[in-house]
Amino acid sequence: MLTVMVFVLSAALTGCGGSKTSENTSSGQTEQKKEPVELVVWSHLTDPEIAKVQEIANKWAEQTGNKVKVLADQSDFQAFSTAARSGKGPDIMFGLPHDNLGTFQKAGLLAEVPDGVINKDDYVPMSISAVSYDGKMYAVPISMETYALFYNTDKVPTPPATLDDLIKLGKEVGFQYDVNNFYFSFAFISAYGGYVFKDTGGGLDPNDIGLNNDGAKKGLELIKDFVTKYKFMPADINGDMAKGNFQSGKTGLYISGPWDVDGFKKANVPFKVAPLPQVDGKPMPSFAGVQAAFVSANSKHQQEAWDLMKYLAENTGLPLFETGNRIPALKSLLDNPEVKNNEILNAFAEQATHAIPMPNIPQMAAVWTPAGNALQLITSGKVPVDKAADDMVNQIKQGIATQQ
Repeated sequence: MLTVMVFVLSAALTGCGGSKTSENTSSGQTEQKKEPVELVVWSHLTDPEIAKVQEIANKWAEQTGNKVKVLADQSDFQAFSTAARSGKGPDIMFGLPHDNLGTFQKAGLLAEVPDGVINKDDYVPMSISAVSYDGKMYAVPISMETYALFYNTDKVPTPPATLDDLIKLGKEVGFQYDVNNFYFSFAFISAYGGYVFKDTGGGLDPNDIGLNNDGAKKGLELIKDFVTKYKFMPADINGDMAKGNFQSGKTGLYISGPWDVDGFKKANVPFKVAPLPQVDGKPMPSFAGVQAAFVSANSKHQQEAWDLMKYLAENTGLPLFETGNRIPALKSLLDNPEVKNNEILNAFAEQATHAIPMPNIPQMAAVWTPAGNALQLITSGKVPVDKAADDMVNQIKQGIATQQ
């Protein structure tokens, strides 16, 4: 699950190099002829997904005469940085959670996406925002992930369309989720106008934090009501408790992501998934994660790496949907019958179109702990919403200051 948002990569592996030779043409002009190269791709997708990416990369290799190795990766950021700078890192990272991009870009590890690699209009707009930093694209979106509303079809024949419907049904059949997890509760904060960092249109402004504005506080009051007024869940609930209660049938409504789908199917839970209910006639914006791919700034084979990247971006969307329940970022694939006819995953895909990408700037690292602590203080009733929200923002600002 993407509660997040820690990036993991594998032991350092060496990307093999290629060289260039020149030939004299009959016209006397010099033409550069490239010898075949071997590209190394690191990925932290699942093993079945990596095997599928390798299969697709092999087709590109056959067409171009090059070679590609797609390898599982489990090293941390520092290990990746060291490997990249020493020439032992990959040419491409495939499957990086987008919220790490700011850290990588600041470290000079990302090559900017060249013109012509992708058409931005072909992608869900949210996914393009997720892979952009200071108005420039540094990665290609591969798939999207967000959360939505699970409902027990034996208890809830029709999912709630509005927040009022959710509260009414929650009183009747039970409603729970990991309420103190900022990743999930952000949806109720953003529904009323709260935000983490202000989107300026060209990037995110870490000096403008909107987690204690009037809208954010209204959302936090609602979250408090879920626990203290409506008694939907105890203040100390966690994700496992909420999941277990839905799986056992104790509750009929549950917020989570596609990572829970297979488990519920195996447990024979009668369920479906719907987008989050609307608030004041508008879709509720959840947090979204985007699995992205980038070319290392240290790759010695930039042209070949971007050519492979383009091929993978165009050809891995549906296979990863089939293999790993990954929601494609390409709009055309969202209209593919295989995706459209998958009622459960299509609900997540619909919610993703309303979602807000988790901030990808390094300052986001200073948000998670203060936000989680504030939620615990609010749902337990220990601190009023106004004070908890103001304290949270002050702590975030202090955390950002220590990063500089």
